[in-house]
Amino acid sequence: MGTEETRKDMDIDSWCLDLAYDEWVPLPVSGQRPSARYKHAAAVVDKKLYIIGGSRNGRYLSDVQAFDFKSLTWSSVRLRMEPQIGNWSPETLLSTSGHTTITWGNKLLLIGGHSKHDSDGMPVRFIDLESHQCGFVETSGKAPEARGGHSVSLVGSKLIVFGGEDRKRRLLNDVHILDLETMSWELFEATKTPPAPRFDHTAAVHGDRYLIVFGGCSHSIFFSDLHVLDLQAKEWSQPEIRGDMITPRAGHAGVPIGESWYVVGGGDNKSGCSETLMLNMPKLVWSTLTTVKERDPLASEGLSVCSALIAGEIHLVAFGGYNGKYQNEIFFMRPKPRNSSRPKIFQSPAAAAAAASVTAAYALAKSEKLDFSEIEEPIKLVVNKKDVTVELDAVREDKKVMELSLTEARQENSSLREKIEEVNNTHAELSKELLSVQGQLTSERSRCFKLEAQIAELQKVLESFHSIESEVEVLRKQKSALEQDMEHAAATTRQGSGSLLSWLSGAPQSS
Repeated sequence: MGTEETRKDMDIDSWCLDLAYDEWVPLPVSGQRPSARYKHAAAVVDKKLYIIGGSRNGRYLSDVQAFDFKSLTWSSVRLRMEPQIGNWSPETLLSTSGHTTITWGNKLLLIGGHSKHDSDGMPVRFIDLESHQCGFVETSGKAPEARGGHSVSLVGSKLIVFGGEDRKRRLLNDVHILDLETMSWELFEATKTPPAPRFDHTAAVHGDRYLIVFGGCSHSIFFSDLHVLDLQAKEWSQPEIRGDMITPRAGHAGVPIGESWYVVGGGDNKSGCSETLMLNMPKLVWSTLTTVKERDPLASEGLSVCSALIAGEIHLVAFGGYNGKYQNEIFFMRPKPRNSSRPKIFQSPAAAAAAASVTAAYALAKSEKLDFSEIEEPIKLVVNKKDVTVELDAVREDKKVMELSLTEARQENSSLREKIEEVNNTHAELSKELLSVQGQLTSERSRCFKLEAQIAELQKVLESFHSIESEVEVLRKQKSALEQDMEHAAATTRQGSGSLLSWLSGAPQSS
């Protein structure tokens, strides 16, 4: 009872201000919670967290749940379709998993996803948060194939759709743009090598120009790579990444705040990823903010992460996911404020051109040793002092970064040389051992051949023994028969001698 009263009386603003930086904390929630799920869509609008659809135990969910940050309670949002669209109902319309949502005006737009009612083209659905009406958005142009597990990023009034898995389980790596002003689709074609086809990845936009794609999986491989699409130059690249080593993952969630991109959860179908990552997008440097326990709800696949402005600060809000168990808790993180710095890797074309102009003018004067005093019309080099100072500071900073990278590369090179030398030594020892074993094997083979010859000879002797035993047996039988004949003859002789003596003893004698 006391706990419930505490929750009801709790002020979310004060509670958030008491949170430690860069640590996840479960939010006390009173009343009934929505069904646990994963691969749902989520958005924060006007102090409310909206959860749409998802899946659980192979079943598509169609409900819309709203969590009020003021009352700290969940409520179900009842939708209606006006006018009716054929036989569709809100339940069949929103029964989706692996979809994404963005806020546009007073509406939530739901892009793609898997459902029992898949169409050929990617559907765009809407939920009006004021009237609670829902329905399909009519679009023109060539819509991309229906898919789920894709990423959707908002740049101005355009949605950038990348990758995913279609209803035939075919993996995709194409890019499509939906203009929300005209609701028209177009295929975005870019040069150079795109990311491998994948789904359940994340994407973020930096500087309204660069689409950054991270992780995801194919049907057999989990990725940890990062790719950048320059939306102006229309080309892909895979830049060098610095910072912490990142393990492969899919089903993670990400949300950009300023120049930082926060990535939470994910997994590889064997274990969940327990770390919360932050990518410094201008510098492309990964860092690990915090780590949870292995079976923590945040170490899940298919969870959602949103940003919410509470007590004047932006917080991360995570919900749902699956790590052997479906989740329905809400977690908060208070990100530590980070100084926003001028982009180092992604420089603006104007700034780069200004720096190049200064460098070129200086190089020309130095190489040709020009005397500006002899020129009738002196060259007027108009340069904004502030821009030059900024560029020089940036060059110095880049120099420090490059020197640090060079030192790290040299250390890594030295370490690799030591490992190569160790491997070579091990290889030499193994080669000697292999030669010794081969010699022993040759000797053993020769010995085996000799033993086989001896065995063959013994088998022949053994066969002759069998023949001798047979002859001996025959001789034994012959001897036995001969002995019997001799005994019979002796008996007959004795019998004949007895008869003769008897006859002689009975005959009359003469006088």
